[in-house]
Parts: sequence; C-alpha cells; structure tokens
Amino acid sequence: MKETNDNFIMLPTVDFCFKELMMNPKVRTGFIAALLDLPPSEVQETEVLPTELPRGSEDEKLGILDVFVKMMDGTQMNLEMQVHFFAFWDSRILFYLSKMFSGQLHRGESYDRLRKCIHVSILDFNRFDDSECYHIVRFYDGKTKELYSDLLELQFLELKKLPEEAQSEKGIIRWMRFLHGKTRKEFEEMAGTDEYMEEAYQTLIHLSADEKKRLEYEVREKALRDYNSQMKSAKQEGIALGRAETFDITIKIIQLNLQGKSPQEIANLCNLRVEEVVKYLGGCKIKCVSLRREIQNLR
Repeated sequence: MKETNDNFIMLPTVDFCFKELMMNPKVRTGFIAALLDLPPSEVQETEVLPTELPRGSEDEKLGILDVFVKMMDGTQMNLEMQVHFFAFWDSRILFYLSKMFSGQLHRGESYDRLRKCIHVSILDFNRFDDSECYHIVRFYDGKTKELYSDLLELQFLELKKLPEEAQSEKGIIRWMRFLHGKTRKEFEEMAGTDEYMEEAYQTLIHLSADEKKRLEYEVREKALRDYNSQMKSAKQEGIALGRAETFDITIKIIQLNLQGKSPQEIANLCNLRVEEVVKYLGGCKIKCVSLRREIQNLR
C-alpha cells in the first residue's frame, strides 16, 4: 500500500498545478484583478478559452497557450507559468501575443472590434537585469515616451526577485508570494489575507488530496526534474566539448605558425578569419613554450 504524506501539497510553480488553480473561477478572478489593479468586483466574469490558437494555414506554426482567458469586455489574457529560460524566449511570447491579437478578427470584420490582449509570464527565473520583480511592457513613442497604444501588453512576474515581506503590499505582490510558496504552512498563512487567496489555498488542498490529479502532477514534476538534469548535463558536455575544440584548434594554429605559415595561410587552412587567427596567436605566446614539446611529439 502506498504511504501517503499528509503534509504534501502541490506547488503552483509546476505548470500543471498553476493551470488547475486557474480553472477555479474565483481564484482566477482574484488573480486577474490583482494583475489589472482592480477590485475583484469589477472583473465580473471570465471565460477560459481553448489553448490552441487558430492557424491561417496547415503549414503555419501552431501556438499553444497555458491558460487563455477572455473577459466580458473582450480583453484576452494568456497566463503562463514558466520555470526555465530558453533561446528565443522574447520572440516566442511576441508570437503568442500577436496571434492572440490578430486571431480576434474574421474575414470582413472591422478593426474596431479588436480588444486588448495581455500575455502574462510568471517566471521562476530572472529575465531582467534589475531588482524589480514586476514589469509591465507596452508600446511607447521612442522620442516623447508617450503611450502609443495599450492594446498589446506584456506582464512579467519574476518570482525569484520578491522583496522582503512588507505590511502594505500590492495585491499582485501577495499573489506572487502565494505562487512562489513551498510549504503547506506558507500557503495557510497567506490564505488569511483575503477570500480569493483562501479559495486558492483550499483548491490546492483538494487538488493535493485527489489521487488522479496528484499522479498527473507527479508525472509533470518528474518531467521538469528530468529536463533540468538533461539541460545541466548538456551544458557540462558543451563546456567540455568547447574546451576540447579550443585546445585542438590552438594546437593546429601553433603548429602551422611554427612551420612558418602566415596568419592568412593559417586562416585559410583552419577555415577561420584572419582576425581570429591573430587573436589565437596573441593568446598562445605563453602556451607556445609549455606546448612546444607536445607539438614536437605530434609531428
């Protein structure tokens, strides 16, 4: 019989858990109200839409969103939990945002039907080189700094940059603390701050007690751990490979240089630019003495 852990609770930084939290209308309302800096009563109603964005043609790249929400006034939001940075991150979220915006119109419809679209990235890594944990990015005039349009918006919540807890915090900072929680005790303490966070805590309790949901969560958590391990291994192998390749090319350049080849000839033989060869040779002056014996053996 499988032993149960009464203190086990799902963590919102695992995207499966975050999605399940946002399926609760009250939790979703409280979080969106904090993102928009509005009282929850003004959010009124939200609808979770399918997360597969439409394609204009079969060969067009498909966009998949995490939690795609439409509000009563037509505003659309994508809420995404992301724990790893990867190449072309900024291009990816701009692609999703533009797909959301352009996907509102059907053939023949007027542009005045377009409504605001917001992509919200909740990050368990640091994206910006500053101490701010919450960024809102919009279109501004480069010269006057005046807002050009608020129809497209990016929000970034960097969980690892949360400041020390203060008495009077904005609602979004309190929600960030909740999303970054690690223990049942932390969630329980934060639940007392308002009814929406209390609902989020109770949702976590119910999700964590559901055997089927827990199994799905654990599968996703394992996939994230495996990904971390694979990326770390690949990075270490890449560093080692880079060092080996650097050593090999250094040896080759020194050999050719000792044979009396000019930088241009070395560049042609090694498929490098002349500037690179000169840089290698400049950095190799000290190495030449220590490597001379090895090079003689290689001849």
